[in-house]
Amino acid sequence: MRALQLLADRDLRLMDIEPPPPPGPGEVQIAMRAVALNHIDVWGWRGMAFAKRTLPISVGAEGVGDIAAMGAGVTGFAPGQMVVPYGGLTCGTCKECRAGRDNLCENIAGIRGFHVDGFARGLINVPARVVVPVPPGVTVEDAACAGITFSTVQHMLFDNARLEPGETVLVHAAGSGIGTVAVRMAKAIGCTVIGTVGDEAKAEKARALGVDYVVNYNTDRFESVARRITGKRGVDVVFEHVGAATWAGSLLSLKMGGRLVTCGSTSGISAETNLMMIFQRQLRIQGSFGATLRNIAEGLAKMAQGVRPVVDTVLGMERFQEGLARLEARNVFGKIVIKL
Repeated sequence: MRALQLLADRDLRLMDIEPPPPPGPGEVQIAMRAVALNHIDVWGWRGMAFAKRTLPISVGAEGVGDIAAMGAGVTGFAPGQMVVPYGGLTCGTCKECRAGRDNLCENIAGIRGFHVDGFARGLINVPARVVVPVPPGVTVEDAACAGITFSTVQHMLFDNARLEPGETVLVHAAGSGIGTVAVRMAKAIGCTVIGTVGDEAKAEKARALGVDYVVNYNTDRFESVARRITGKRGVDVVFEHVGAATWAGSLLSLKMGGRLVTCGSTSGISAETNLMMIFQRQLRIQGSFGATLRNIAEGLAKMAQGVRPVVDTVLGMERFQEGLARLEARNVFGKIVIKL
């Protein structure tokens, strides 16, 4: 079967490899149909694996496929059914896994496509317990964005930030994969959205997406705009995933008792924090990493209801590396999907 294999840093090749054996007890075999690109794919491609890994590995941390075969004891699935597999190698037995908090697994063995073989391959065997059915009406391209993108935003905005209808939310990098989803999820419940972008082309697309107030962070101070828009009150929620470059301004943008939820640090991992502002203004800062199986199902349900990802481009397998380069250069609005 064909697979996209990372042989060394930035050395990605389309290879013929041996298919997996038939699925074992409790496993399903998935015929992968598409993967969606994320920054974790870029980090792995560049050699930024924060744990030991043995190359070559198949890439792709987020994807969708069809049930090809089922092992002994597996129920609830049917051959040909479209499903989304979970990308974390969770144990399924620790306290957090048993409680459905998969992204807090105490014994996680890695992330697919980053530490171990990922989804950019013809067939893959995974435990049936970490597979989520795709509801009717959801396309392959959209479902490919469920395992990380939709689920991460669902977890950030609703499990952690507790976003409520009618609130005002500041979404950083509103043209990114998760940024575009955050905009659509927030607008779907009647929120006012302030979105930051890096150029006028993305600003125009952000307005078309539904962003109420677009800020070009290269020409304007987003914290000043946020406070002016809200009559100096500040926003209810900041959706943060940029890191050092936006950290101080994000805190200044919040109202008294406001909530900041963060899942990334693409501009740097260290930032100064005014601790007095934190406790005097009673701000709440919540870290968010990954998502749960429940979040994937919730994201897919929202897709079926019409809240769809923004797909920038659909590419073939042979153009995977082109997609990574575009993502690295931030030359993208929404998601890049690779059809397998």
